[in-house]
Amino acid sequence: MEFSTNTLLLCAIFGLSAVASVVMLRRRKALQNVMEERIQMFKKAFDISEDAVVVLSEENKLLYMNQAFGKLFDLPKEYEKDTLDPMPSVRVKKEWIPLDRFVREQAESPYNEAKMRSFPQSSLMFPDHGEQRIPVNLYIERARYCEEEESWCYIVVIHDMRKEFERSKVAYRHKLTNLPNHLQAKEDLNKLFSKIHLHNKKLALILIDIDNFSQIRAITGYQQSENILIRFAQYLENMAKESSFYAYHTYSNHFLLCLPVIETVDEAVYFCRQIQKKLVTFYKINDVPFHLTASMGVSIYPDSGSTINLLDRAYKALAEAQKIGFGHIHIYRQTEMEKQYDELELFNAIHEAIAKKEFEVYYQPIVRAKDREVVAAEALIRWKHSEYGFIPPPVFIPMLEKSGFIIELGRFVLSEVLKQQKRWEMFKFKPIEVSINMSVLEIEAEGFVENVERELQTHQVAPELIKFEITEGAAMENETVADRQLQALKDLGVPISLDDFGTGYTSFSYLKQFPADVLKIDKTLVDYILENEEDQRIVKAMIDLGHTLGMKIVVEGIENEEMADMLRDLGSDYLQGYYFAKPLPAYEFQELIRR
Repeated sequence: MEFSTNTLLLCAIFGLSAVASVVMLRRRKALQNVMEERIQMFKKAFDISEDAVVVLSEENKLLYMNQAFGKLFDLPKEYEKDTLDPMPSVRVKKEWIPLDRFVREQAESPYNEAKMRSFPQSSLMFPDHGEQRIPVNLYIERARYCEEEESWCYIVVIHDMRKEFERSKVAYRHKLTNLPNHLQAKEDLNKLFSKIHLHNKKLALILIDIDNFSQIRAITGYQQSENILIRFAQYLENMAKESSFYAYHTYSNHFLLCLPVIETVDEAVYFCRQIQKKLVTFYKINDVPFHLTASMGVSIYPDSGSTINLLDRAYKALAEAQKIGFGHIHIYRQTEMEKQYDELELFNAIHEAIAKKEFEVYYQPIVRAKDREVVAAEALIRWKHSEYGFIPPPVFIPMLEKSGFIIELGRFVLSEVLKQQKRWEMFKFKPIEVSINMSVLEIEAEGFVENVERELQTHQVAPELIKFEITEGAAMENETVADRQLQALKDLGVPISLDDFGTGYTSFSYLKQFPADVLKIDKTLVDYILENEEDQRIVKAMIDLGHTLGMKIVVEGIENEEMADMLRDLGSDYLQGYYFAKPLPAYEFQELIRR
C-alpha cells in the first residue's frame, strides 16, 4: 500500500500531538501530585496548631477544618455537613451574632480586602452545650479560592483563651492557701481607689503578720506550720464572706485585709481584735490549743493620707506594731508635717542633697549643771531643700534609714564635725566635746570603725573631742555587733553615750557591761517632773544607777529654770534643752562659746 506525502504528514502530526498530550497529562498529574502533597503538608501543619482553623466559602459552606476546630466544636473527624449545625454565636460588644452571619458581615464590610482582621477578647457561645461561653481571640481573613471562577473564601482562626485564663487565675492565687495574692490585691485596690470618691465612707487596709513564725516553724515542723497558714487563710476567707471585705495572702506569713466601706476607725480595730482573739485558740496540736499572736498595721483613707501611699503606710504601721512587741495593733496617722511634702520627691532628692550642699550640721549646747557653762554640744543634721526650705528631721531621717543613705550621711557629719573641731582649735576656742548620733545601719556597715580612725588621723583631732551616741533601742537590736564596734571605738579613745535611756528595755545586766561613758535620760521622763513626784523618784534612781556604774548623766528636754534647778539637785551632771539654746549653725554656736 502506498501512502501519499500528505497522508504521511498527517500521521506525523497526529503522532506528535498524541505524544504531546501524554506529556502534558503526565506533567499535569505530577503537578497535581505535588499540589496534593503540599496540601497534605499544610493540613498536617494546621492540625498541629492549637488554634482552631476553618475555611468557609462565600456561601458559608465548610471547605476545611483542622483537628483543633473539630475538638472545639465537638465535631467528628470526618465532618460531612455543608454548614455548622448548630451554629455558634460570637459576642460583639453586647450582642450575640451567629458565626456565619458575623463572617458574612465582615465580607460585606468596606474593609473586606484580603487582609487579616482581629477581634481580641471575644466570646463564643454554643447553644447545644448549655450556652457555654468560651473566651477567644478571633481572626478572619478573606482569600481567593478559585481564580477561574472568581471565588473567595474566608479563613477563620479561633484562639481559645481558657488555658490562659486558668494560668492567669493560678498566677493571681497564693500557691499554698489559694487566697488571692499580692498581684490580685494590687489590681483590686486600684479599682477600689478609683471609686472611693463615690461615697463619704472610709477604707481600711489591715496587714497581719503572724508573730515569730520562724520560731513556730522550728518548734512545730514544716508541715504543721503550713497547716497553720492554710487554716488561718480559711478563717479569713470565711470571715470575709460574712463581713463583705477582701482577704489576701501576700507573702509568707503576711495577710492583707481590705475593708472597702467603714464608718469609723473603731470598725477596723474591732476586726483586728476579733482576729487576735481567734488566733489564741483556733489551732490545736494533739487537741491542745497552740497559742498564736499577730501584729497588725492599719492604714485608713483618708485619715492616713492619700490612696497612693495607703499600702506603704500599712507596712509602716505594721513595723511600728512589731517594735512594741507581739500581738499589737498600730494605726498609721498622718502628721501635719507629712501632708506638706511629696515623700517620693524627697526620697529621690536625698541622693543629690550632699552634692548640692543642702545638708548642714547644727550644734545644740550641753551645759554643766552646777554652773550652766557650755562644755559640750550635740551635732544634729539639718536639710535645707531648694524648694521646701528646712525639712523637719522626723520627715527625712526615716527616709535616710530606709534607703541606707544614712551611712553616707553619717560619714559626712563626722567629717564636718572634725573640720569644725580643727577650726576651733586653730582659733583658740576652748575644747568642746561634740556628740554624733549613730544608727544601727552605721554600726553594721563594713569599715565603720576604720573610717572613724582614718578621719581622726586626717584631721588631727584628739579622739576624746568627739563622742558617739547610740539609742538604747538600737544598741539592743544587734547586741553582739554593737558591743564589738563600740568597744573598738573605745579602744580608739572615743567616748560612748547611751541615748534615750529609759525608753527601751535595757536590762541591768546588759547595762553593767555596756561600754558607755554617758547616760542620756530621755526628755519624755522629765516632761512632768515638776508636778509628778513619781517621775522625780524614777529619774533620781536612774541618775544614781548611772553614777554607780561610773557614768556621767545628761538630761535632755530642759525647758525652764525650775526644771534645770531640780535636775541639778537630783544629781544630773549635764543638762540639754531649748531653755539653754536650740540647735544652732556653727557660726552662731561659736559666738555662744566665745562669751
